[in-house]
Amino acid sequence: MRFSQTVALITGAGSGIGKAAAIRLANEGAKVLLVGRTKRKLEDVAYEINATKKIPMADIFTADVTDEEDVKELAQFVEEQYGDLHVLINNAGGSKHGRILETSEQDWDYVQNVNLKSIFLVSKWLGRFMVNRVKEEDATSFRSIVNVASLSGHQAGAMIPHYSAAKAGAINLTKSLALEFAPYGIHVNSISPGFVETPLTEGGLQNEQFVKAIQRNTALKRVGQPDEIANVIAFLASSEASYMTGTDVLVDGGWLIM
Repeated sequence: MRFSQTVALITGAGSGIGKAAAIRLANEGAKVLLVGRTKRKLEDVAYEINATKKIPMADIFTADVTDEEDVKELAQFVEEQYGDLHVLINNAGGSKHGRILETSEQDWDYVQNVNLKSIFLVSKWLGRFMVNRVKEEDATSFRSIVNVASLSGHQAGAMIPHYSAAKAGAINLTKSLALEFAPYGIHVNSISPGFVETPLTEGGLQNEQFVKAIQRNTALKRVGQPDEIANVIAFLASSEASYMTGTDVLVDGGWLIM
């Protein structure tokens, strides 16, 4: 129960890694606020969490985290409903495929916004709230921000130039945030998953040749699972990572060592 008496907010919590992280933190005692654009998906995850608990541990907030007004409303909701925030997981993301010569400005902006701008906006408004709470409490509670980056932020892909650029930006933004929030005792780290079985990767993983290529080029010879990523997110979000900030943790099954 590492997260007893803890409030945690997870963006992109309706499926995949975000869902797995929310369930993991709730199972360890956190009150979790699930944030995303699709209300039905968030409700399904909240129901799955709350059905196994004596008291409700999950709530939802529908928002587009690339829209500053939505994020401001989210911060106000957290302040009014919870009065505190200890863990912030910036997991919202998405991608499109295409060579740079074929990429429209609209697609470029979408990928940059959902993967990078969202971290900026959520960290700005929720981070401000966390800083204010630290000042009020004299830094007595452990607080953590975890940004979900990607293997693609380390190794560029020809068919995902916008995604690779955004995730590389997420890794470096994490370092900047770590410097800014360190004086308040707020730890900021990122995690870079490799190929993980989620709804966002479902299309590609239905391609047998693509899966074989992943297996051939990954030391562990398989695709990862959302729970395996959630394990590391939970560690980074906990006080067990008390001497870590500004760090990116690769969880890629050994892809980059091949």
